[in-house]
Amino acid sequence: MKKLTVETWRRGISKGLETTWTLGKIIFPVTFIVSILKYTPVIPFLSDALQPIMGIFGLSGEAAIVLVLGNILNLYAGIGAMLTMDLPVKEVYILSIMLSLSHSIIVETAITTRIGVNPWIVSSMRLGMAFFFAFVINLFWKGGQEKAQYLLSPPDTEVLNSWPEIILNAGQTAAMGIIQIIIIVIPIMLLIQILKDIDILPLLAKLMSPLTRLIGVSEKTGVTLLAGLLFGIAYGAGVIIQTAKEENLSKKDIYLVSIFLVSCHAIIEDTLIFAPLGINVVYLLLVRVALALVLTIVTASFWRKVENRTATMSK
Repeated sequence: MKKLTVETWRRGISKGLETTWTLGKIIFPVTFIVSILKYTPVIPFLSDALQPIMGIFGLSGEAAIVLVLGNILNLYAGIGAMLTMDLPVKEVYILSIMLSLSHSIIVETAITTRIGVNPWIVSSMRLGMAFFFAFVINLFWKGGQEKAQYLLSPPDTEVLNSWPEIILNAGQTAAMGIIQIIIIVIPIMLLIQILKDIDILPLLAKLMSPLTRLIGVSEKTGVTLLAGLLFGIAYGAGVIIQTAKEENLSKKDIYLVSIFLVSCHAIIEDTLIFAPLGINVVYLLLVRVALALVLTIVTASFWRKVENRTATMSK
Protein backbone atom coordinates (compact mmCIF):
# COMPACT_ATOMS: atom_id res chain seq x y z
CA MET A 1 0.00 0.00 0.00
CA LYS A 2 1.41 3.37 -1.02
CA LYS A 3 1.88 6.23 1.44
CA LEU A 4 -0.19 9.40 1.26
CA THR A 5 1.54 12.65 0.35
CA VAL A 6 0.65 16.32 0.48
CA GLU A 7 0.13 16.12 -3.29
CA THR A 8 -2.70 13.62 -2.75
CA TRP A 9 -4.57 16.09 -0.54
CA ARG A 10 -3.88 18.96 -2.91
CA ARG A 11 -5.18 17.08 -5.96
CA GLY A 12 -8.23 15.79 -4.11
CA ILE A 13 -9.28 19.20 -2.79
CA SER A 14 -8.53 20.81 -6.15
CA LYS A 15 -10.74 18.31 -7.99
CA GLY A 16 -13.46 18.80 -5.36
CA LEU A 17 -13.41 22.57 -5.87
CA GLU A 18 -13.41 22.14 -9.64
CA THR A 19 -16.40 19.81 -9.49
CA THR A 20 -18.22 22.13 -7.05
CA TRP A 21 -17.73 25.03 -9.45
CA THR A 22 -19.02 22.95 -12.38
CA LEU A 23 -22.17 21.89 -10.51
CA GLY A 24 -22.64 25.22 -8.72
CA LYS A 25 -22.94 27.10 -12.02
CA ILE A 26 -26.06 25.01 -12.68
CA ILE A 27 -27.55 24.53 -9.23
CA PHE A 28 -27.34 28.11 -7.93
CA PRO A 29 -29.29 29.88 -10.72
CA VAL A 30 -31.86 27.09 -11.09
CA THR A 31 -32.51 26.92 -7.34
CA PHE A 32 -32.68 30.72 -7.13
CA ILE A 33 -35.25 30.96 -9.94
CA VAL A 34 -37.54 28.15 -8.79
CA SER A 35 -37.42 29.45 -5.20
CA ILE A 36 -38.85 32.73 -6.47
CA LEU A 37 -41.42 31.02 -8.71
CA LYS A 38 -43.24 29.51 -5.75
CA TYR A 39 -44.26 33.06 -4.73
CA THR A 40 -45.66 33.84 -8.19
CA PRO A 41 -48.79 32.63 -10.06
CA VAL A 42 -46.64 30.20 -12.09
CA ILE A 43 -46.95 27.17 -9.81
CA PRO A 44 -50.72 27.62 -9.20
CA PHE A 45 -51.13 27.98 -12.97
CA LEU A 46 -49.27 24.73 -13.60
CA SER A 47 -51.34 23.00 -10.90
CA ASP A 48 -54.60 24.16 -12.48
CA ALA A 49 -53.42 23.06 -15.92
CA LEU A 50 -52.69 19.54 -14.64
CA GLN A 51 -55.91 19.08 -12.68
CA PRO A 52 -58.09 17.79 -15.58
CA ILE A 53 -55.81 14.79 -16.17
CA MET A 54 -55.21 13.86 -12.52
CA GLY A 55 -58.26 11.55 -12.42
CA ILE A 56 -56.71 9.26 -15.05
CA PHE A 57 -54.03 8.40 -12.50
CA GLY A 58 -56.36 8.06 -9.54
CA LEU A 59 -55.47 11.44 -8.09
CA SER A 60 -57.55 14.39 -6.93
CA GLY A 61 -57.06 17.86 -8.34
CA GLU A 62 -55.05 19.12 -5.37
CA ALA A 63 -52.50 16.34 -5.95
CA ALA A 64 -51.27 18.38 -8.91
CA ILE A 65 -49.77 20.83 -6.42
CA VAL A 66 -47.69 18.02 -4.90
CA LEU A 67 -46.33 16.95 -8.29
CA VAL A 68 -45.56 20.49 -9.41
CA LEU A 69 -43.73 21.36 -6.18
CA GLY A 70 -41.89 18.02 -6.08
CA ASN A 71 -40.70 18.32 -9.66
CA ILE A 72 -40.01 22.04 -9.88
CA LEU A 73 -38.55 22.41 -6.37
CA ASN A 74 -37.58 19.18 -4.61
CA LEU A 75 -38.83 16.10 -2.76
CA TYR A 76 -39.08 18.01 0.51
CA ALA A 77 -41.47 20.54 -1.02
CA GLY A 78 -43.66 17.81 -2.53
CA ILE A 79 -43.83 15.79 0.68
CA GLY A 80 -44.39 18.92 2.72
CA ALA A 81 -47.40 19.75 0.55
CA MET A 82 -48.72 16.19 0.93
CA LEU A 83 -48.55 16.41 4.71
CA THR A 84 -50.94 19.37 4.63
CA MET A 85 -53.61 17.42 2.71
CA ASP A 86 -56.18 14.86 3.82
CA LEU A 87 -55.44 12.19 1.23
CA PRO A 88 -56.47 8.52 1.05
CA VAL A 89 -53.78 5.83 1.32
CA LYS A 90 -54.01 5.03 -2.39
CA GLU A 91 -53.26 8.60 -3.44
CA VAL A 92 -50.35 8.83 -0.99
CA TYR A 93 -48.81 5.66 -2.47
CA ILE A 94 -49.32 6.81 -6.05
CA LEU A 95 -47.84 10.24 -5.34
CA SER A 96 -44.91 8.67 -3.47
CA ILE A 97 -44.12 6.37 -6.40
CA MET A 98 -44.35 9.28 -8.84
CA LEU A 99 -42.15 11.58 -6.76
CA SER A 100 -39.57 8.87 -6.13
CA LEU A 101 -39.19 8.42 -9.90
CA SER A 102 -39.57 12.04 -10.92
CA HIS A 103 -38.44 14.86 -8.61
CA SER A 104 -36.23 17.96 -8.78
CA ILE A 105 -36.43 17.43 -12.52
CA ILE A 106 -35.16 20.87 -13.55
CA VAL A 107 -31.99 20.77 -11.45
CA GLU A 108 -31.20 17.09 -11.98
CA THR A 109 -31.86 17.23 -15.74
CA ALA A 110 -29.60 20.28 -16.01
CA ILE A 111 -26.85 18.37 -14.21
CA THR A 112 -27.12 15.28 -16.42
CA THR A 113 -27.03 17.59 -19.45
CA ARG A 114 -23.65 18.82 -18.19
CA ILE A 115 -22.20 15.32 -18.60
CA GLY A 116 -23.40 15.09 -22.19
CA VAL A 117 -26.80 13.41 -21.87
CA ASN A 118 -29.73 14.71 -23.93
CA PRO A 119 -32.09 16.53 -21.51
CA TRP A 120 -35.22 15.47 -23.40
CA ILE A 121 -34.32 11.80 -23.04
CA VAL A 122 -33.76 12.11 -19.30
CA SER A 123 -36.81 14.23 -18.47
CA SER A 124 -39.24 12.33 -20.72
CA MET A 125 -38.00 9.01 -19.34
CA ARG A 126 -38.50 10.05 -15.71
CA LEU A 127 -41.90 11.68 -16.26
CA GLY A 128 -43.02 8.79 -18.47
CA MET A 129 -42.09 6.23 -15.81
CA ALA A 130 -43.84 8.22 -13.09
CA PHE A 131 -47.13 8.55 -14.97
CA PHE A 132 -47.01 4.97 -16.30
CA PHE A 133 -46.66 3.50 -12.80
CA ALA A 134 -49.39 5.79 -11.49
CA PHE A 135 -51.74 4.61 -14.25
CA VAL A 136 -50.97 0.92 -13.61
CA ILE A 137 -51.39 1.23 -9.83
CA ASN A 138 -54.70 3.06 -10.24
CA LEU A 139 -55.88 0.47 -12.76
CA PHE A 140 -55.24 -2.60 -10.62
CA TRP A 141 -55.54 -1.33 -7.02
CA LYS A 142 -59.16 -0.90 -6.06
CA GLY A 143 -58.64 -0.38 -2.33
CA GLY A 144 -56.75 2.17 -0.27
CA GLN A 145 -59.65 4.58 0.18
CA GLU A 146 -59.13 5.00 3.93
CA LYS A 147 -57.52 8.21 5.12
CA ALA A 148 -53.72 8.11 5.31
CA GLN A 149 -52.17 8.31 8.78
CA TYR A 150 -49.07 10.51 8.69
CA LEU A 151 -46.25 10.02 11.18
CA LEU A 152 -45.57 13.76 11.46
CA SER A 153 -47.72 16.84 11.74
CA PRO A 154 -47.84 19.28 8.80
CA PRO A 155 -44.70 21.43 8.76
CA ASP A 156 -44.77 25.16 9.42
CA THR A 157 -44.38 27.19 6.25
CA GLU A 158 -42.63 30.55 6.13
CA VAL A 159 -44.71 33.42 4.75
CA LEU A 160 -42.75 36.17 3.01
CA ASN A 161 -44.57 39.42 2.36
CA SER A 162 -42.23 41.49 0.18
CA TRP A 163 -40.09 40.95 -2.90
CA PRO A 164 -36.83 41.88 -1.13
CA GLU A 165 -37.58 39.15 1.44
CA ILE A 166 -38.44 36.67 -1.32
CA ILE A 167 -35.26 37.43 -3.30
CA LEU A 168 -33.11 37.27 -0.15
CA ASN A 169 -34.70 33.94 0.79
CA ALA A 170 -34.10 32.60 -2.74
CA GLY A 171 -30.46 33.65 -2.55
CA GLN A 172 -30.05 32.00 0.86
CA THR A 173 -31.71 28.79 -0.41
CA ALA A 174 -29.44 28.68 -3.47
CA ALA A 175 -26.37 29.41 -1.34
CA MET A 176 -27.30 26.60 1.03
CA GLY A 177 -27.45 24.28 -1.97
CA ILE A 178 -23.88 25.23 -2.87
CA ILE A 179 -22.72 24.79 0.73
CA GLN A 180 -24.26 21.31 0.80
CA ILE A 181 -22.37 20.45 -2.38
CA ILE A 182 -19.11 21.70 -0.88
CA ILE A 183 -19.67 19.70 2.31
CA ILE A 184 -20.28 16.48 0.38
CA VAL A 185 -18.44 16.76 -2.95
CA ILE A 186 -15.02 17.88 -1.70
CA PRO A 187 -14.72 15.02 0.84
CA ILE A 188 -15.93 12.56 -1.83
CA MET A 189 -13.36 13.75 -4.39
CA LEU A 190 -10.64 13.80 -1.71
CA LEU A 191 -11.56 10.28 -0.63
CA ILE A 192 -11.50 9.06 -4.23
CA GLN A 193 -8.07 10.63 -4.74
CA ILE A 194 -6.78 8.95 -1.56
CA LEU A 195 -8.21 5.59 -2.66
CA LYS A 196 -6.54 6.02 -6.05
CA ASP A 197 -3.16 6.85 -4.58
CA ILE A 198 -3.19 3.88 -2.19
CA ASP A 199 -4.44 1.56 -4.95
CA ILE A 200 -7.75 0.63 -3.28
CA LEU A 201 -10.01 2.25 -5.87
CA PRO A 202 -9.60 -0.63 -8.34
CA LEU A 203 -10.78 -3.00 -5.61
CA LEU A 204 -13.92 -0.93 -4.97
CA ALA A 205 -14.60 -0.82 -8.68
CA LYS A 206 -14.34 -4.61 -8.83
CA LEU A 207 -16.83 -4.93 -5.96
CA MET A 208 -19.31 -3.13 -8.21
CA SER A 209 -18.41 -5.31 -11.20
CA PRO A 210 -21.49 -7.60 -10.89
CA LEU A 211 -23.68 -4.50 -11.32
CA THR A 212 -21.58 -2.99 -14.10
CA ARG A 213 -21.65 -6.29 -16.03
CA LEU A 214 -25.40 -6.63 -15.50
CA ILE A 215 -26.21 -3.21 -16.93
CA GLY A 216 -23.61 -3.43 -19.71
CA VAL A 217 -21.05 -0.78 -18.72
CA SER A 218 -17.31 -0.93 -18.12
CA GLU A 219 -15.82 -1.54 -14.68
CA LYS A 220 -14.42 2.01 -14.75
CA THR A 221 -17.93 3.26 -13.90
CA GLY A 222 -18.13 1.25 -10.64
CA VAL A 223 -17.15 4.11 -8.33
CA THR A 224 -19.44 6.48 -10.22
CA LEU A 225 -22.40 4.15 -9.71
CA LEU A 226 -21.56 3.78 -6.04
CA ALA A 227 -21.41 7.56 -5.56
CA GLY A 228 -24.72 8.09 -7.35
CA LEU A 229 -26.51 5.31 -5.49
CA LEU A 230 -25.39 6.63 -2.10
CA PHE A 231 -25.28 10.40 -2.61
CA GLY A 232 -27.57 11.22 -5.54
CA ILE A 233 -27.56 12.73 -9.02
CA ALA A 234 -25.65 15.91 -8.20
CA TYR A 235 -22.77 14.18 -6.44
CA GLY A 236 -22.84 11.15 -8.74
CA ALA A 237 -22.69 13.48 -11.73
CA GLY A 238 -19.70 15.20 -10.19
CA VAL A 239 -17.86 11.89 -10.06
CA ILE A 240 -18.99 11.07 -13.62
CA ILE A 241 -17.58 14.38 -14.86
CA GLN A 242 -14.25 13.70 -13.17
CA THR A 243 -14.15 10.03 -14.20
CA ALA A 244 -15.04 10.86 -17.81
CA LYS A 245 -12.03 13.19 -17.94
CA GLU A 246 -9.60 10.76 -16.36
CA GLU A 247 -10.82 7.41 -17.68
CA ASN A 248 -12.10 8.54 -21.08
CA LEU A 249 -15.55 6.99 -20.56
CA SER A 250 -17.40 6.11 -23.73
CA LYS A 251 -20.69 7.77 -24.71
CA LYS A 252 -22.38 4.41 -24.10
CA ASP A 253 -21.04 4.19 -20.53
CA ILE A 254 -22.11 7.76 -19.73
CA TYR A 255 -25.63 7.25 -21.09
CA LEU A 256 -26.21 3.88 -19.43
CA VAL A 257 -24.90 5.04 -16.05
CA SER A 258 -27.04 8.18 -16.32
CA ILE A 259 -30.15 6.14 -17.18
CA PHE A 260 -29.55 3.89 -14.19
CA LEU A 261 -28.93 6.77 -11.79
CA VAL A 262 -31.88 8.95 -12.87
CA SER A 263 -34.10 5.98 -12.02
CA CYS A 264 -32.32 4.94 -8.83
CA HIS A 265 -30.13 7.35 -6.89
CA ALA A 266 -29.62 8.50 -3.29
CA ILE A 267 -31.32 5.27 -2.26
CA ILE A 268 -30.97 5.92 1.47
CA GLU A 269 -32.07 9.56 1.67
CA ASP A 270 -34.67 9.45 -1.12
CA THR A 271 -36.26 6.35 0.43
CA LEU A 272 -36.32 7.38 4.08
CA ILE A 273 -37.67 10.82 3.25
CA PHE A 274 -41.06 9.19 2.54
CA ALA A 275 -41.26 7.61 6.02
CA PRO A 276 -43.26 10.53 7.52
CA LEU A 277 -46.11 9.64 5.15
CA GLY A 278 -46.63 6.38 7.06
CA ILE A 279 -46.11 4.10 4.04
CA ASN A 280 -43.90 1.04 3.55
CA VAL A 281 -40.81 2.60 1.97
CA VAL A 282 -39.35 -0.80 1.04
CA TYR A 283 -41.84 -1.01 -1.87
CA LEU A 284 -40.63 2.36 -3.17
CA LEU A 285 -37.01 1.21 -3.08
CA LEU A 286 -37.77 -2.10 -4.81
CA VAL A 287 -39.68 -0.34 -7.60
CA ARG A 288 -36.82 2.08 -8.24
CA VAL A 289 -34.11 -0.61 -8.24
CA ALA A 290 -36.11 -2.97 -10.47
CA LEU A 291 -37.02 -0.21 -12.90
CA ALA A 292 -33.44 1.07 -13.10
CA LEU A 293 -32.15 -2.42 -13.87
CA VAL A 294 -34.81 -3.14 -16.51
CA LEU A 295 -34.43 0.20 -18.29
CA THR A 296 -30.63 0.09 -18.32
CA ILE A 297 -30.40 -3.56 -19.39
CA VAL A 298 -32.93 -3.06 -22.21
CA THR A 299 -31.13 0.10 -23.38
CA ALA A 300 -27.76 -1.69 -23.28
CA SER A 301 -29.18 -4.57 -25.32
CA PHE A 302 -30.62 -2.19 -27.91
CA TRP A 303 -27.33 -0.26 -28.02
CA ARG A 304 -25.37 -3.47 -28.70
CA LYS A 305 -27.72 -4.41 -31.55
CA VAL A 306 -27.27 -1.00 -33.15
CA GLU A 307 -23.48 -1.26 -32.78
CA ASN A 308 -23.43 -4.76 -34.30
CA ARG A 309 -25.65 -3.68 -37.20
CA THR A 310 -23.48 -0.64 -37.85
CA ALA A 311 -20.33 -2.78 -37.76
CA THR A 312 -21.87 -5.29 -40.17
CA MET A 313 -22.93 -2.58 -42.62
CA SER A 314 -19.49 -0.97 -42.57
CA LYS A 315 -17.77 -4.19 -43.69
